Amino acid sequence: MEENSSSPLNEGDAAPDFTFEDNNGKNVKLSDYRRAKDVIVYFYPKDFTPGCSTEAAEFTEDYDEFSRNDVEILGISSDDTDSHIRFRQKFHIPYILVSDPENLISKRYGVYGTKKFMGKEYLGITRSTFIINKNGKITKTFYKVKPSGHSKEVRELFATYTASNE
Repeated sequence: MEENSSSPLNEGDAAPDFTFEDNNGKNVKLSDYRRAKDVIVYFYPKDFTPGCSTEAAEFTEDYDEFSRNDVEILGISSDDTDSHIRFRQKFHIPYILVSDPENLISKRYGVYGTKKFMGKEYLGITRSTFIINKNGKITKTFYKVKPSGHSKEVRELFATYTASNE
């Protein structure tokens, strides 16, 4: 069983850059958001599973508030683009879902590796979230996220952050 390809990232680290297709099929880099938006990058195991559907629905519900505050959301899993399109349509997801079929991005972020469930070991993504500021630095990490209530937790973090910088 393969272990995590890299160490988990820490607050204060530079966010590893990556390229992805936006919802219109255009290539975009994470670094394209620098100086313009904070970015929530959340990794999740699989489209259409109960926990992932809950997390996606909650981020969708809060998307307008994040967007008004110059915050973009990127959800990343190893599902292919077609699966992401169906998932976005079913749950009316307005933000970008990044396809990482080779787990290259999740390995760079240290969230891909050996997992255990019901006594079995397998390789997969550990549900994790990274808050990346406009300078490309990771300001907050969440590992082993519980899907229900996570968007609210992130929203409250931004509310506290905004209030402390006014």
